[in-house]
Amino acid sequence: MSERKKVNVNLFVAWIISIVATGGSLYFSEFLHFIPCTLCWYQRILMYPIVLLLGIATYENNVEIKRYALPFSFLGMSVSGYHYLLQHLPILQKTERCMVGVPCSGKYIDWLGFITIPFLAFIAFTGISLAILRIKNN
Repeated sequence: MSERKKVNVNLFVAWIISIVATGGSLYFSEFLHFIPCTLCWYQRILMYPIVLLLGIATYENNVEIKRYALPFSFLGMSVSGYHYLLQHLPILQKTERCMVGVPCSGKYIDWLGFITIPFLAFIAFTGISLAILRIKNN
């Protein structure tokens, strides 16, 4: 019998964060019927593969996944950071390119005056990135 290694905690944490973020985005769109804007779709495109990549890597205890998952996470941080700034800086709203469907500067939620969906995505991508960066090679 092959002996299985212990699961890397940072890898597992990154995977759990990606699951929660994906579940949250699906909850907002499928249960609350929030229509995703263009930038929200880009963030989903970057988050959803992370769930699969980190899930398989966690199961196989493959810490080499860092080189594949980290670019998705960094790009996601960039898109969600820009999206958050677009919602809060009027100067960026003047150059907004999201003209089809829901405007990207719109806010479905605004908890405590600063927590919006792109903010939640930024926190998730940042948490995933930090957890991945803490993964040590065996």
